[in-house]
Amino acid sequence: MSASPGGTSASAAEALSPRLAAHTPEPGPDSRTGRLSFCTKVCYGIGGIPNQVASSAIAFYLQLFLLDVAQIPAAQVSLVLFGGKVSGAAADPVAGFFINRSRRTGSGRLMPWVLGCTPFISLAYFFLWFLPPFTNLRGLWYMTFYCLFQALATFFQVPYTALTMLLTLSPRERDSATAYRITMEMAGTLMGAAVHGLIVSGAHGSHKCDDIALPDPVAITPKATRLYSIAAAVVAVTYPVCVGLLRLGVTEQPEPSTPASSQGPSFLAGLGLTVRHPPYLKLVISFLFISAAIQVEQSYLVLFCTHASQLHDHVQSLVLTILVSAVLSTPLWEWVLQRFGKRMSAFGICVMVPFVILLAVVPTAPVAYVVAFVSGLSIAVSLLLPWSMLPDVVDDFQLQHQHGPGMETIFYSSYVFFTKLSGAGALGISMLSLEFVGYTAGVCKQAEQVVVTLKVLIGAVPTCMILTGLCILMVGPTPKVPSPDTSRRLSLRRRTSYSLA
Repeated sequence: MSASPGGTSASAAEALSPRLAAHTPEPGPDSRTGRLSFCTKVCYGIGGIPNQVASSAIAFYLQLFLLDVAQIPAAQVSLVLFGGKVSGAAADPVAGFFINRSRRTGSGRLMPWVLGCTPFISLAYFFLWFLPPFTNLRGLWYMTFYCLFQALATFFQVPYTALTMLLTLSPRERDSATAYRITMEMAGTLMGAAVHGLIVSGAHGSHKCDDIALPDPVAITPKATRLYSIAAAVVAVTYPVCVGLLRLGVTEQPEPSTPASSQGPSFLAGLGLTVRHPPYLKLVISFLFISAAIQVEQSYLVLFCTHASQLHDHVQSLVLTILVSAVLSTPLWEWVLQRFGKRMSAFGICVMVPFVILLAVVPTAPVAYVVAFVSGLSIAVSLLLPWSMLPDVVDDFQLQHQHGPGMETIFYSSYVFFTKLSGAGALGISMLSLEFVGYTAGVCKQAEQVVVTLKVLIGAVPTCMILTGLCILMVGPTPKVPSPDTSRRLSLRRRTSYSLA
């Protein structure tokens, strides 16, 4: 899943959270102060749907659209994907920096950013799927709007996730609001793949070619461009609709002031400390490989089904199988993680390895559905595990260094920044490999070397990256687990500050 429940750029929002939570009084167990209504929680959760809908549609279908509908060269598609991912990664700390220094208005301090980004992100998303009348500069067109969309999505998600801290003073109610948000975002992920896929399902035809080695490129049909524009418009409309409900149902509360004495180290100084912390380095490097493998598997599934197998008619069902499996298995993996430990749970990521290799060798429909189901299981644990292990790393660091508030922000922000860059590099390089083997945009049947490359990208590449990441994760000692009292003291602010699943 492109963007896991919790937000694709949510970590930069944590730049706002520690100073909001550091001096927030916790209501007593019997206090009803700060209790949120059911309507408020639902409206807050609805605000997270649009980004997940858009990110899900992009993760599964953007490459196919750029190659076979827009018909731009694979090398340019590589630049579009790489540039967009880098843009989103760079916007994460920038968003936290500027939003953290914004002034409070009549609508609050965070809500105006969400409202202000909404019309622009809707337009950027629509034009990302729009086919311009010119052909020579199409690569630049899509690069511009993909980078713009990724940056705006970050500036939307950062204040939205940070808004958790300004809903109520009660940590219990914040956790409840977060649960509503994650549930709605999971629904948005399913909705994005289902709605977009159903609308554009008729845009690519049956892909049954004559017995010709390399047929001529298929002309871009008005039907295909119209279907993609309709799908883009439907998704784009979710932004103003959901944000309108968010604004009507949620009131941003004034934030408490923070004494200057509670300020932690600067971002650069803190970053220098975190990258020298061995458990953090091990966690980041291992999940650089694992997260990149999951993104490659996601991104090339549709292309593999379209050009390297006879599974084109099953694409929509396979995508939904992956997402439903991931969503439904998340509570199971949470139980496994608590029951058997985090290291043992990590082996759940490699469950998909033999199955994706089997799919590359035997690309039949029954095998594909089994692979889709198992891949959903692995994706769920790969998204859940790092956010479960990262708090232990932060606790271990704080026990050794005893720094003030703000270090959690640096850990979370830098982790997401590095994983986004790894995904950008993996997708960019893998797309270049298609260019090198002669992928021809718009043709009905690709050359044999293209088919072989797609099989390698769907099977061998994720396998090697997952196994490498797990080997790194398993080597060396785990962070020391603090005593219950120490853990409670260190984690109280983090639990009330971070809303990542």
